[in-house]
Amino acid sequence: MKSEFQNQIEQLSPIAYQVTQENGTERPFSGQYDDFYQKGIYVDVVSGQPLFVSSDKFDAGCGWPSFAQPIEPQALNERVDRSLARERIEVRSSQADSHLGHVFNDGPSELGGLRYCINSAALRFIAYEDMDATGYGQYKDKVK
Repeated sequence: MKSEFQNQIEQLSPIAYQVTQENGTERPFSGQYDDFYQKGIYVDVVSGQPLFVSSDKFDAGCGWPSFAQPIEPQALNERVDRSLARERIEVRSSQADSHLGHVFNDGPSELGGLRYCINSAALRFIAYEDMDATGYGQYKDKVK
């Protein structure tokens, strides 16, 4: 799967490479999308796969962009991560297998109770007004 995206992987910034390919984590409050609330969608920086919509983003105060749910359930793969002292659920993009972050069950109950804690470096933002021109127009109805 990764070989399909080798050209895109080679073009990544050092932090995007570390996060998506080496399961890294950017420093809290350092990512460009942490305190960012423009209308649009967030896609995988490697494949361009749609992952999250701005209307599902919320401020969790954790230092990383947080989302209540993925744009489509099949956009993400989850797996158990035992790399720290506690067990977590890692979230990866389903197309390019990019490491994105983790999902926790401490999100706002009114939004479903989940918090997808995602590294900005793993994302590329597509503004609502650019979605048609960039090939993401079919997702406009998901952005509220």
